[in-house]
Amino acid sequence: MAESGDSTTTGVIPNIKIDEATISEDDKQKAEALKDKANTFFKAQDFQEAITFYTEAIEINPSVAAYYGNRSFAYLRTECFGSALEDASKALELDKSYIKGYYRRATANMALGKLKIALKDYETVVKYRPNDKDARTKYTECNKLVKQMAFERAIRVDEKKSILDAINLDNMIIEDEYTGPALENDKVTKDFMVQLLDHFKNQKILHRRYAYTILMQILEVFKKLPSLCDITVPEGSKFTICGDIHGQFYDLLNIFEINGLPSQDNPYLFNGDFVDRGSFSVEVIFTLFGFKLLYPDHFHLSRGNHESDTMNQMYGFYGEVKSKYTPVMAELFTEVYNWLPLAQLINNKVLVMHGGLFSQDDVTLDDLRAIKRNMQPPESGPMCELLWSDPQLRPGRSPSKRGVGIQFGPDITKRFLEKNSLEYIVRSHEVKNEGYEVTHDGKCITVFSAPNYCDQIGNKGAFINLGSDLKPNFRTYEAVPHPNVRPMAYANSMFGFM
Repeated sequence: MAESGDSTTTGVIPNIKIDEATISEDDKQKAEALKDKANTFFKAQDFQEAITFYTEAIEINPSVAAYYGNRSFAYLRTECFGSALEDASKALELDKSYIKGYYRRATANMALGKLKIALKDYETVVKYRPNDKDARTKYTECNKLVKQMAFERAIRVDEKKSILDAINLDNMIIEDEYTGPALENDKVTKDFMVQLLDHFKNQKILHRRYAYTILMQILEVFKKLPSLCDITVPEGSKFTICGDIHGQFYDLLNIFEINGLPSQDNPYLFNGDFVDRGSFSVEVIFTLFGFKLLYPDHFHLSRGNHESDTMNQMYGFYGEVKSKYTPVMAELFTEVYNWLPLAQLINNKVLVMHGGLFSQDDVTLDDLRAIKRNMQPPESGPMCELLWSDPQLRPGRSPSKRGVGIQFGPDITKRFLEKNSLEYIVRSHEVKNEGYEVTHDGKCITVFSAPNYCDQIGNKGAFINLGSDLKPNFRTYEAVPHPNVRPMAYANSMFGFM
C-alpha cells in the first residue's frame, strides 16, 4: 500500500543530501496534504486520481522520495510500467535508503520482462534488510523465475523446427468417460461450438486431442494470412469490433448474449489480448480459435502485446495451460501466436491494431503488409509499436508510459491518416471507464471489452458496431458473475500487484 508517513527509512545505505531551503514550511504542509489525499484515492482503488494528487504534491515539493514511490506504485496498478520505473529511480536518486523504491523498481522491471535487472534490486533489499521475510521471498521467487526461464529456453525445440514434431494425435485416446463436445471428422461445426460454450460455462475442459487438433489447424490458417488483413463490410451489414478480453470468459459469453453468436451474417473482430490475467484464458482462446475455424472469412483475430512468450510466462496464461493441459501445448501456443495477423483494414478506410502508431512519420500500409511477423515482438520498430503504443492528448510523440512503444498525439494520427487515405484508427490496449474512448478529434478510438478488469477496476466493457458507412456505434455493459477463481490465479506470485 502507498506510504502514509514521511520518506525516512532505516538502513545503512548513505542518503543523498537534498537542499530544501527553497521550499517553505507552508509548501511542505500543502504537499503532505495532497499526498494524504492521494493515499485516500489509492486505498479506494482510484489510481488515476491518486496519480493526479501525487503529481501535485511533487510539483510543490519535489524533494520527497516517498511521493515518487507512491506514484510509482499507482502507476504499477495502472500498468504504466515505464512511468513506474522512472518514478522509482527518481525516488532512489533522492534517497538511496528508500527501500520501497527498490521494490517498486524491481516490480516495474519484472512487469517488462527484465528479470535479471529486477533481481539486482531485490538483492539490494535483502542485503540491507536481511530479516525482511517479504523481501527474501521476492528475491527467492525472482531468482527462481530467472533460472526457470533460462532453463526453458535452453531446452526449447529449435526455433527453426515446429513443436508439432513432438505431438502425436494418434496417442491421444478419447476415453469412454469423456462426454464433452467432439469434432466431426476433425472439423469444427456450429453444433460443436454451441456445445463447447456450454461445456466451458460448466467449468469443464475440452479433450486434449480436440484441443491440439484446433491448435494445429488454426496455425495453418494463420500462416496463410498477411500481417495486415483486408476486411470488407458489405452494404447493409453489421460488423463488430471487440477489444481486450484478458481471459474473462464469462464476459465473452455476455458479449455473445448481447450481440449474437458469430456467424457469416454476424462477423466479429477481436483486437488482441485474448489471454492473461483472467483465469479462464484457455476457455477464451479455444472459443475464439474455434469460431475462426468455423467462419474463417467472417471472424477475425489480431495479435495483442499479451500474445507473447514473456507476457504469458508472467501473467498466468502459460501457468493455466500447463495446469489444464501440458507444457508442450504452451509451446504450441507460442508458435501459433507468432503467426497472428498484426492489423486489419476495414473497407480500405479504418485501420485496426491493438496498440497504436509509430515513431516515424513515413510508415505506410504497404510497410505493415511487409512485416515478417513470425517472431516474438521486438523491443522497437513498427511491429512493436502496433502492439504497444498509446495515444496522448498533447501533440507530438513521447516515451511510452509502459516502457515499450511510444505515445502519439493528434497531429501524428492526422498525418498518418492523410498519408494512407484513412478515416480513423481503432485500437484497444487500455482500460477505459466506459469501455471506450474517442480522442484525436474523433480519429482515434479505443475499445476495451473486459469489464471490471481483474475484478477490481470497476470499468464497463464495450464493443463497436459498424455498418458499411463505418460510423461507430458503441455498446457498453457491466461485468457478469463468474466462478470463484480469482484473476492471476495461475500467475507467479511475484505479479500480485494487479
